Amino acid sequence: EGTSIEEIAAQAGVSKPVVYEHFGGKEGLYAVVVDREVERLTTITMTLLDGKQSRPKFEAAAVTLLRYIEDNADGFRILVRDSSPGATTGTYGTLLSDIAGQVEYIMADFLKSRGRDPKLAPMYSQMLVGMVAFTGQWWLDARKPKVEQVATNLIDLAWNGLSQLDAQA
Repeated sequence: EGTSIEEIAAQAGVSKPVVYEHFGGKEGLYAVVVDREVERLTTITMTLLDGKQSRPKFEAAAVTLLRYIEDNADGFRILVRDSSPGATTGTYGTLLSDIAGQVEYIMADFLKSRGRDPKLAPMYSQMLVGMVAFTGQWWLDARKPKVEQVATNLIDLAWNGLSQLDAQA
């Protein structure tokens, strides 16, 4: 909000009219950045959810997501910063909901294998996706421990917690 079109144009090495011509103003540029980050993150997460699920795969997925955050810190901050929980499309919140929807299928199978009601899968999916999302946001500011250690501990918490689920709860 505090950045002027003049500053954006100077940073990009173009004239102010070029920014207006391509984006219509700061709001248009902001929308393009958000759309780009949503697309990047969607592509990464949907690829990570393909195939057989295992602990090493989940650890690799967590590392990949944390590396995305690390490598695209500015874009990720923009994506997260103004994400409104009530927005219906193109936001970080809706992206997380989409990811949780994909995770539901994995969770339903897992819950069924543990003698639990697979109808609880949406709740567990939100819990897991939320845990990863908030840890990523925290890590972006903390930047320690290393990505691999954060991922290992994140998956350790989720994996061990899920493995201890009681059938009757």
